[in-house]
Amino acid sequence: MTTEFHRDAEVHRDAWGIPHLRAGTADELARAQGRVTALDRAWQLEVERHRAQGTSASFLGVRALPWDLFARRVRLDDTARRCFTALERRDPETAHWVRSYVDGVNEGLAEGGSAPEFAKAGLARGRWEPWTPLGIWLATHILFAGFPAKLWREEAVRHLGPDAVGLFATDGPGTSGSNGWLVGGERTTTGLPVLAGDPHRYIEDPGVYQQVHLSCPEFDVVGLTVPGVPGIAHFGHTGTVAWAITNAMADYQDLYRERLRRTGAGVEALGPDGSWHRAARHTETVDVAGEESVEVEIIETERGPVVIGGPEGLDGGIVGEPDGLDGGVTGRPGGLAMGISAPPGTPPSTPPLAISLRYPPRVSGDLGFTALLALLRARQVADVDRAFDDWAEPVNVVQAADTEGGLLHRVAGKVPLRAEANRIRLVPAWEPGHEWHGWHEPPRAGLTDDGIAVMANQRGPATPLGVEFAPGHRADRITALLGRREKWSAADMPAIHMDTHLGSAAPLLDHLAALTDLTPEAAALRDRLLAWDRRMDADSTDAAAYAAVRGAVVQRLAAHPAFAALAEPPAYPEVFLPWLALLPRVGFALEHLLRAGELYGIDRPEEVRAALEETAAGPSGTWGDSHRLAPWRALTETDTGTPTPAPRLSGDHDCVLCTSSVPGLTDLSARGPSARFVWDLARRDDSLWVVPLGASGNPASPHHHDQLPLWLKGDMAPVITDWHLLEPPVKETDV
Repeated sequence: MTTEFHRDAEVHRDAWGIPHLRAGTADELARAQGRVTALDRAWQLEVERHRAQGTSASFLGVRALPWDLFARRVRLDDTARRCFTALERRDPETAHWVRSYVDGVNEGLAEGGSAPEFAKAGLARGRWEPWTPLGIWLATHILFAGFPAKLWREEAVRHLGPDAVGLFATDGPGTSGSNGWLVGGERTTTGLPVLAGDPHRYIEDPGVYQQVHLSCPEFDVVGLTVPGVPGIAHFGHTGTVAWAITNAMADYQDLYRERLRRTGAGVEALGPDGSWHRAARHTETVDVAGEESVEVEIIETERGPVVIGGPEGLDGGIVGEPDGLDGGVTGRPGGLAMGISAPPGTPPSTPPLAISLRYPPRVSGDLGFTALLALLRARQVADVDRAFDDWAEPVNVVQAADTEGGLLHRVAGKVPLRAEANRIRLVPAWEPGHEWHGWHEPPRAGLTDDGIAVMANQRGPATPLGVEFAPGHRADRITALLGRREKWSAADMPAIHMDTHLGSAAPLLDHLAALTDLTPEAAALRDRLLAWDRRMDADSTDAAAYAAVRGAVVQRLAAHPAFAALAEPPAYPEVFLPWLALLPRVGFALEHLLRAGELYGIDRPEEVRAALEETAAGPSGTWGDSHRLAPWRALTETDTGTPTPAPRLSGDHDCVLCTSSVPGLTDLSARGPSARFVWDLARRDDSLWVVPLGASGNPASPHHHDQLPLWLKGDMAPVITDWHLLEPPVKETDV
């Protein structure tokens, strides 16, 4: 077999184009990982770098402006710099390792290769700074915890009263989840544990996870990494220990109402001591391709950066509204005015309110990157446990197992200790009692008496740290499936990944069962659905009929006059609007809304009846006809002129096969399993993995979408760690 060397590293590719890297030291390996990632994913890396800096509108145009404005105001790039500076003090070795990765990225970007999006967008490759990976991590996860849900609760209470604070509680828009399960050795065919799962994120092209094999004398690890970030943070297998995470659904970001005033010297904020305090202030310019640039005023109080609103006359922090952008930031007239009106009864002389965000990395200067190198060096569960003691962002539930029988099930990450009110809604910055005073001790759990541990974002060990969690359907279904046999192997696990039973269907079906005096067509449809096996299979006409009835119910509830005040979202920045749209809120909370004791006078049986009659009169088809994969791309098909076929999908939001769409709005799925994995502790090469598309970000590569057929069918590629079984490496310039 031919061996190829690049600087100090040996680079191999397997049949799926997945990079397998060997080097003499951890730093040399990090450099090779950065370089190979840049060769495979140059366009993706540069898009993510610009998003972290708030400069993506400079080549993507006005549609990227809302994000850039948010990234500037929330101080993503500055926070990444702070965290890297702190990392250099706290852990110089890991900081140097991150620098090595960045050096490799810059080498790979300079080498170029084929990435047609650069020419289409008119973008030149840039240069990475040592803190760029930290910025990418922040940009990926700053909205992960869903703090805008507090804005939604505020609006629900304002319009519907205090009882509405939890009315739409669910793992709703913007929230990312996962399935994860750990099967102890007493329940496996080998006598050693198996870990399996699938992270649910927005499906992006190129993918948000990258398969990689990293080997040096200190460690040999396979896993799924976030492109642009060194090491393997979330899902890894060292041969003797494996780990995986799910979103803990913890609440660790706070929104403060701020009273700001402009003075001759700058901006001041009213503090909890009753005094005005100077706020940090400066302006930045955001370039917009094809439009005039936009100046944004950056303000930071003692709580944190102001992300909405500002002092009177600030116009929400946007200085000099550009021509042609009316509504371009929020998608509605006057959209650039982001100020928030004061509550009723506020004296006219009181300055208007703004909203600041307090989030752990900005406060502590720590992203948890000290864990990354320690995870690669882990040999036992105890090593993984110690590494995750340093974890910060985001807050995850960790499961791990080793070849000596060690098991781990814990929460990792920084959650502040503060008043209960902070977790639910916006709190006033000028009132005492809302300060942070330390961090929660992360909770721990164990296996059940049946020798398993299942996490699917439901209430579990992280319950004391969160507010809203996913319904228990996915977790309950995985638990039930694992109970169907006494012993499991790694090869058995993909069947669980692909299960399509919809546990959340019961409330709507119960309403249908109670209906009488239907038209013959509606009665026939009702009877079909009551006999349906509740599987959301792509070729199922019954699944399509259920989804159509469900969508019609969602539309009718969202259009009801009782919710009219919530139908028009407030004038917040556009980046927050997915959390403030009524129809998705109704769609994701439908199960709860149908079961609530009373719903603001809405006659739900009649709304369900009307939806059933409406659907019975319409066309029929299969679920896969409309439920199709719709990945996010930085350049749209309009930009590229190359439409991409949308594959048919099975599954649904509350299935184990969680291919999420928005009921009542669209059946297209933009979020789902962004990877699948099975880690076998008995023999690592019996492990399995797959991503939705492929290893390469280059559309011309044979490995751009070659894993898609596997992902659609529920198959997985074998994890190969024996270097003698790998195909001869190709020249990196051809990748």
